[in-house]
Amino acid sequence: MADNAEKSGEQTKRRFLCRKDDFFPEESFRSWKNYIFALKQIPNRTMDRVLTRSSLEAEVEVKAHSEHDMRKTLTWWDLLWFGFGAVIGAGIFVVTGQEARNGAGPSIVVSYVISGISALLSVFCYTEFAVEIPVAGGSFAYLRVELGEFVAFIAAGNILLEYVIGGAAIARSWTSYFATLCNHSPDEFRIHAYGLAEGYNELDPIAVGIIMIICLIVVWGMKGSSRLNYIASIVHMIVIGFIIIAGLMKADTKNYVPFAPFGVRGIFQASAVLFLAYLGFDAVSTLAEETKNPGRDIPIGLVGSMVITIAIYCTMGVTLCLMQPYQEIDANAPFSRAFEAVGWNWAQYIVALGALKGMTSVLLTVAVAQARYLTHISRTHMMPPWFAKVNPRTGTPVNGTITLMTISAIIGFFANLSVLANVVSIATLFIFMLVAIALLVRRYYAKNETSERDRRKLILFIFLIILSSIASPVYMGINEDGWIGYCFIVPVWFVSTFSLWFFVPPARTPKLWGVPLVPWLPSASIAINIFLIGSISKDSFIRFGVWTVLLLIYYFFFGLHASYDAAKCNEEAKVDNRASTTSIPTP
Repeated sequence: MADNAEKSGEQTKRRFLCRKDDFFPEESFRSWKNYIFALKQIPNRTMDRVLTRSSLEAEVEVKAHSEHDMRKTLTWWDLLWFGFGAVIGAGIFVVTGQEARNGAGPSIVVSYVISGISALLSVFCYTEFAVEIPVAGGSFAYLRVELGEFVAFIAAGNILLEYVIGGAAIARSWTSYFATLCNHSPDEFRIHAYGLAEGYNELDPIAVGIIMIICLIVVWGMKGSSRLNYIASIVHMIVIGFIIIAGLMKADTKNYVPFAPFGVRGIFQASAVLFLAYLGFDAVSTLAEETKNPGRDIPIGLVGSMVITIAIYCTMGVTLCLMQPYQEIDANAPFSRAFEAVGWNWAQYIVALGALKGMTSVLLTVAVAQARYLTHISRTHMMPPWFAKVNPRTGTPVNGTITLMTISAIIGFFANLSVLANVVSIATLFIFMLVAIALLVRRYYAKNETSERDRRKLILFIFLIILSSIASPVYMGINEDGWIGYCFIVPVWFVSTFSLWFFVPPARTPKLWGVPLVPWLPSASIAINIFLIGSISKDSFIRFGVWTVLLLIYYFFFGLHASYDAAKCNEEAKVDNRASTTSIPTP
């Protein structure tokens, strides 16, 4: 009995204490001598990791590094509501007004259709991967299987930063809307610290509080998170329903003339901005590991939520432009001011409540998704495996969730929205593009099956698709009103995609659910995402470059050696298993 008590005490102590081996258990970090030897091997190990692609079996096997499985509690119904919660945030209440007034006018409904179809292309790509590779890593796992570990790490590292920064920004916006709902100015609930630098001196304890509450809910269990998302999303939908119905009651069809005051160019330019209102669906793909029937539930949840979201966005755009002439729409608070203009001042509080509930849902899905990204990265040992641990009681990645939410809380406490806006990342669009490329690789290349000649043709045609896609935003930047260049750029893209379809035989067909019209839809997704990347501000490119350099420093000094050692250990274990299996005498 004394021995049992001692073991129990040791286990309790281990819950609250961390050792070096929890973070760096690999052979390269056993001693300084080993580490120095590992640093000397950077070129060889880098080449090994760049050229090595993972497999579906390997992605499933690394789940064992979490020690306990995540619980499969989600159905298509849960995923559908997580899709709403991830995508339909507070942005719809702002971006619709900005583009209706300054970009497209009443034709914003066409812009929403164009951007929605563009987002749907990326949803298709994510859905096929999530069904075929149902693990928590989302795009990190997909890219690791098709494009290799190095590309996957750089992509996932950037999207992790975007989630952390985005969570902080959403929490500070939550405080502003909460203050408005309480009939106070947006900054009134913040504390001004005179000794801190400008941009970091508006302290926001409410942002910290809402982040910590969301963190506790997410840590407690996936089913509880799903229920909270239900409640917040249902309230949000009720508010949106009120806005549409009440707004149409005050509609005037005269406000719909002229329909496209900024012309066709204005419609397309507005669609590039409105595409950002559809971001967030990639978070749903990280829930594949906790889904009961991925082959059925993920397509319904992902594609279904996006189709319904497109319909909601288009209807809200139509409603706003019928309520007011586009010249009179308030760019910052369009729906609140529109109701005020028709004499319904009290409706602004309902709009603020809807925005508040929308941000709560988005913050919840951000917390869920970022922890699952980190969990799967840590399973491969590119990040310390301590973050991959899954709590046996709750079935959630507690360590990863608390760590990332704590970082978001610290950033949200100090940095104001103008500072956070300057680090909005291009990571999401960059990863959408990579996932589309990965899908083409998956469909047209299989190791030991695709011939060398077909492999070279595949590389050539994908290169031409990317090159022609890059040429489009470059040409627009050089000659905004020109069109002659597109007469060359578009045919190159079309011929490259056609040649890929005609000259390269498919290597795989999806087992459960597949993207239709391959390679046309993935190729279009590549072109659209590169075009949108070209419209993003210089600050985002600077942040992307700086953060990528920091990721490379971490990777070459730590992540590379940890993942290399872990991969070699797994290979040796497989060899030993085969040897032991073949050595068993048959009766």
